[in-house]
Amino acid sequence: MAVKKRAAKWQDFFPVCFKAEKKAETKQQSTSIQRISLLDLSSSTISEELSVSLAASNLHVFTLQELKLITHNFASTNFLGEGGFGPVHKGFIHESLRPGLKAQPVAVKLLDLDGKQGHREWLTEVVFLGELRHANLVKLVGYCCEEEQRLLVYEYMPRGSLENQLFRKMCIPLPWSKRLKIALGAAKGLTFLHESNKPVIYRDFKASNILLDSDFTAKLADLGLARDGPQGDETHISTRVMGTEGYTAPEYIITGHLTSASDIYSFGVVLLELITGRRSLDKSRPNRDQNLVERTRHMLKNPRKLVRVIDPRLEGQYPEIAVQKVAALAYQCLSYRPKLRPTMAEVVRVLEPLKDFDDAQAGTFVFTVSTDSNTVKFFPSETKLEEAKEVELDKVR
Repeated sequence: MAVKKRAAKWQDFFPVCFKAEKKAETKQQSTSIQRISLLDLSSSTISEELSVSLAASNLHVFTLQELKLITHNFASTNFLGEGGFGPVHKGFIHESLRPGLKAQPVAVKLLDLDGKQGHREWLTEVVFLGELRHANLVKLVGYCCEEEQRLLVYEYMPRGSLENQLFRKMCIPLPWSKRLKIALGAAKGLTFLHESNKPVIYRDFKASNILLDSDFTAKLADLGLARDGPQGDETHISTRVMGTEGYTAPEYIITGHLTSASDIYSFGVVLLELITGRRSLDKSRPNRDQNLVERTRHMLKNPRKLVRVIDPRLEGQYPEIAVQKVAALAYQCLSYRPKLRPTMAEVVRVLEPLKDFDDAQAGTFVFTVSTDSNTVKFFPSETKLEEAKEVELDKVR
């Protein structure tokens, strides 16, 4: 009698990370987080697929005792911060910890069992960062899964998050050149996710998830809410609305339809934060000023109004034409019509040449954005308006 083969599940490869659950709960999880299409694999190819996606990525499986050792038992002096996933501590791995593991500083993130995220987000991040490698994605060194504990071990990013660098009080303001470098690096990371063989939608792109190394290279972190993008003829992914207030695309909030354009809207919000030096949502302000996009998006169309929203801490030390082009790009990314937003590859092409502008350059150009079409006019300030040359917004460089 032929025996019907059971479809492989994540429990088969991470058995210690799963406990017996009710069938209804197991069924709900099995349809939401699988990066690798295990149900489509035969028993002869599963091992090969895993070796490519996880084993070949050289992820280390740490014990809880090892992580206590490298963080000095999660000492308060090593505390770096806390997000939706849980607290993060700095640690240092010594060569003597285990063979083949180089000495390096790391950041250890511990899942808060009472927090907003859980095992599903932890496993999603292990799978995505275990499989994906890029200069603008934070490197996952390894993970720990013991009993109820879920931990992630990342490369240490000495300058912390963009959120801290941009908004922290008593901190030297980021010069424009650094802001542009960060925007370009983050754009390249997001482009990589969107253009992977299996496209990935980040779903939680925001300033606190952009980490910075010693020379301000941006790397995207926290992929726990990421999802595989639409496949084949699919136009979107229908999912429960997740993300961060102030960054989430309006059409996603309304319909629950997730696309790469949702990430592009969030990128536009971060561009606006970099231009203005203001948070996307600041509830300490009066009601009408709390939402940055609602308050300032229309100002990106007018050069005189744009000057009023540029971060005053820059003290005029920025190339005007570069800021104007970034503002025009942000305006398009924040379009309420998703199809009018650029792709991330187009965003990179716009930002790339702007990195050559010097902070001290004072531009002599102004621009206007048509109210009834997506076009931008760039022209020297002394030139008459009727002599301005129209340039399609998606061709602005």
